[in-house]
Amino acid sequence: MVQHRQRTVRRPTIESTTPLPPGQFLAKRWPVLHQGDVPVFDPATWDFQITGLVERPVAFPWAEFADLPTVESPGDLHCVTRWTKADNLWRGVRPADLLALARPLPDARFAMLHGESGYSANVPLDALLEDGVLLATHHAGEPLLPQHGAPVRSILPRLYAWKSVKWLRSIELIAEDRLGFWEEFGYSSSADAWKEERFADERGPRPGPPRIDS
Repeated sequence: MVQHRQRTVRRPTIESTTPLPPGQFLAKRWPVLHQGDVPVFDPATWDFQITGLVERPVAFPWAEFADLPTVESPGDLHCVTRWTKADNLWRGVRPADLLALARPLPDARFAMLHGESGYSANVPLDALLEDGVLLATHHAGEPLLPQHGAPVRSILPRLYAWKSVKWLRSIELIAEDRLGFWEEFGYSSSADAWKEERFADERGPRPGPPRIDS
């Protein structure tokens, strides 16, 4: 396992020398994998919230969220099933900007990302403040497709893609870490793709149902 993590895989392209994380291969298309059904988006009832350990909980109806300032950022998508969708250009809202409005309390150290139908993923709060992390609404200049998480999905390029939650509805700030949906089935809480942190216990059997959010 140690030798595997030290190996660097290069993308088979002339114009790009950016390495892939260990154990990943370059996908020729964007596979569609997710837990549950694709939800129906209703802009009249949809909103996005920041809750938990904040001074000022905030909620944005879709019309307000869609009017927030956005940025573009490149970022790969690394699925734990070993494919990588590379050279993406995302556009969306920086979570750091929204968190600044909500003003996290000193005890807030972790975040739960909540998607539709009870899906969730846990991340350190600092992970949401990294460069390139977005609440994405667009990919390659076009609005996200429903099967890829429209209207909003989190994009955390350093982590495996189940942390890039499709159909994101809220960020809850918490003091102590707790397990999200796939973490309850034995997947890694840290999920750093560059350290190949796929499972909580690398020595045991591969846990959980077969479909991973990507």
